[in-house]
Amino acid sequence: MAEKVLMKGNEAVAEAAIMAGCRNFFGYPITPQTEVAAYMAKRMPKIGGTYLQAESELAAINMVIGAASTGARAMTSSSSPGISLKSEGISYMAGMDLPALILNVQRGGPGLGGIQPSQSDYFQATRAIGHGDFHLLVFAPSTVQEMVDTTFLAYDLADKYRMPALMLLDGILGQMMEPVEFKESHKAHMDDKPWAVGTACVKHEKNIINSLYLQPEQLEERNFERFKRYETIKKTEQRCEEYLTDDADVIVVAYGASARIARNAVRAARANGLKVGMIRPITLWPFPEKAIKDAAKTAKAFVCVELSMGQMIDDVKLAIECSRPVTLVNHTGGVVMTPAEVLTGIEKAYGGVK
Repeated sequence: MAEKVLMKGNEAVAEAAIMAGCRNFFGYPITPQTEVAAYMAKRMPKIGGTYLQAESELAAINMVIGAASTGARAMTSSSSPGISLKSEGISYMAGMDLPALILNVQRGGPGLGGIQPSQSDYFQATRAIGHGDFHLLVFAPSTVQEMVDTTFLAYDLADKYRMPALMLLDGILGQMMEPVEFKESHKAHMDDKPWAVGTACVKHEKNIINSLYLQPEQLEERNFERFKRYETIKKTEQRCEEYLTDDADVIVVAYGASARIARNAVRAARANGLKVGMIRPITLWPFPEKAIKDAAKTAKAFVCVELSMGQMIDDVKLAIECSRPVTLVNHTGGVVMTPAEVLTGIEKAYGGVK
């Protein structure tokens, strides 16, 4: 068994990416993700990889496009405003069907906002990270160990479905330190990529990769094909953790750092005799709508816990087709809720259905 080491979340993700085969990192400093770039700056030269601090976020994402086009595993990271600047390039990547890993360690907004943790980029990640019709694979781990494990999964699924993957963290998860194990089973899985333009994997016929289709019928055909792939992903890649949901009258839905807080509130509610459970989405796209829809067959109410003005709550309502009341416990702007506040929200929801 591999030895556990104490690591900061930002640095653990960077090391996991290296172990997953990433040898190309392009980024730009912004709080609270700068440790990712700093770690890569130290590690990449020692392993024959490429670290480059680009002149801007726009340059960084376009460098990722170049590396990913060769079939190499590439990565960039940023925090909320920086991801907005990368959005055009991310859309190009989706149009080119290029796999890569994008890390967003969220901070409060809108605008420059603040450097404290937030989850207000949910809509951006799952609905509108760039122009055009496309999706990203979006993952939301809640522990440093899960961040490590998810890095490998994100790269593998990005390669499998030929699409960018985004890991949505926040300032809490990026800055916190926890024991983490880099398991022996964590090995870079580098499939041959016959679509690639270069020789990063295996030499191929010359390929051309771009996202420009001047014939509307051809562009429509590519979009239809891509969404057919998305439907397969929706059916097969929904991931979540269910906690004490079997007999729950009220279901708490929370992800990332908020889920850690919500779990304590659920335990407290159980100790008070309330039948409460939790569903923690691990994939935000595809959203685990099946698990939530199934829970609505017996649960009487849902409580969403978010560090935003309420964004994921829309997906919960859609999943259950508004068949149950859904309420929100939230803070925004970098303020973090307490377990006691979540418990109060649970008690109000419980009282409303009794």
